[in-house]
Amino acid sequence: MSERAVLEVIALNADDAVAARDGGADRLEVVSDMAADGLSPSRETVGRIRAAVGIPLRVMLRLTDGFLAGTPADVDRLAAVAAELRAEGAEEFVLGFLDERGRPDLVTVERLVAEIDGCRWTFHRAVDRAADRDALRKSLADLPGLDTYLTAGSPAGVDEGLATLLAEARATADGEPGYEAQLLVGGGLRLDHLPRLRAAGVRAFHIGGAARPDGWEAPVSPDAVARWRSTLDA
Repeated sequence: MSERAVLEVIALNADDAVAARDGGADRLEVVSDMAADGLSPSRETVGRIRAAVGIPLRVMLRLTDGFLAGTPADVDRLAAVAAELRAEGAEEFVLGFLDERGRPDLVTVERLVAEIDGCRWTFHRAVDRAADRDALRKSLADLPGLDTYLTAGSPAGVDEGLATLLAEARATADGEPGYEAQLLVGGGLRLDHLPRLRAAGVRAFHIGGAARPDGWEAPVSPDAVARWRSTLDA
């Protein structure tokens, strides 16, 4: 029997978290402001979600739209947010920054990794905007706690990125240096993508809008999440 796939669902609040859990989510990505593609939530939101559900949470570390960290003062603010969220009990995080040339912003990433002090974390879809995906992976490979890449394989989404995702899944299966972290596929992901990805060995999937058939102004639908869970488990 194949290993159960991980299903991660975006949650904006405790109601979303409960609905996602009830639908069969294994983990939540906790964010605010999806109009900006997901920013750091408040400390209070993280506390309410932790009180509402027992499944793991990955909490976003990002204060502005895009993948540039900004000025040193902006990075200081973000490090302070990371410290606050860690103090609230957050144990897993999501982060990722590039410089103006599309290379990993190692100064910012290393600062945040030090702030979260050994917690596990996902490098998010900044990888899809990187000038060189392979070089980015290899430059980050030794950072403590990095265990996941959230990626669609392309800035345009899974339809465009499928070939890249399949190639990276092969690299992970082959134990290629820089590809040890789990591939978490999300970004325009649909149910009809799952058979090819599962056949390639992908074991982790991320949904946001797909868990909300009535749009981002509506809550997570446990029935929508359950459809993904049952398809992954089939």
